[in-house]
Amino acid sequence: MLKGKTAVVTGGSRGIGRGIVERLARDGARVVFNYARSEEAAAEVVRTVEEAGGSALGIQLDLAEPGAGERLMESAEEHLGQLDILVNNAARSFTPVPLAETDEELYDTIMAVNAKSVFLTTRYAARRMRDGGRIINISSLNTVRPAPGIVPYVASKGVVEQLTAVVAHELGPRGITVNTVSPGATDTELLRGTNAPEILDLIVGMTPLRRMGQPADVADVVGFLAGPDGRWITGQNIRATGGFS
Repeated sequence: MLKGKTAVVTGGSRGIGRGIVERLARDGARVVFNYARSEEAAAEVVRTVEEAGGSALGIQLDLAEPGAGERLMESAEEHLGQLDILVNNAARSFTPVPLAETDEELYDTIMAVNAKSVFLTTRYAARRMRDGGRIINISSLNTVRPAPGIVPYVASKGVVEQLTAVVAHELGPRGITVNTVSPGATDTELLRGTNAPEILDLIVGMTPLRRMGQPADVADVVGFLAGPDGRWITGQNIRATGGFS
């Protein structure tokens, strides 16, 4: 389905990002992804992909660093050639804290990773991506179901959603689709590390499909949008939440 295509996935060593890397590689794309810290986790992703007959390369790069998003794209293009697919998945999360107690440094870090890096990678793609390409940005259910203590996170994801809407218009004439996927509660190490078990049980009880999402549930939506069957969908926000929205 994606044989001969090239893809960049930000934040691809864990959770949803790992699921996306594995899905795109399984569909035939050659994938470059970045990771901020865990070389071991990134190596495990590469090993899994290669054992399945795919191609993936992990690059250690913290998107909180100034200009890191553009450096990632340059490095990916050096390895892959001209790019076809960009998935902006990387996000910096944090333990919820009331706005009155949120410091400026935290806000700046969240915005740098979750919003500014998306701006930089997408700007690079707008200049150099092959016509007919795909840009897929990962947002969050929390932009429509806000909760206390997550102002910087939700603000950053609001930026991503509005960037998607505008860039879809700008790149549409070149056949490049630009969409957002907004996951609900997805069973990852990050989710379990920042939510009490009783909160997760409550979410499951409020979800029509009566379970938490799995990374593959989100990755499959991304795979659809990245492939030929997603050619007529652009400027959309697809909420992959199991009905919890």
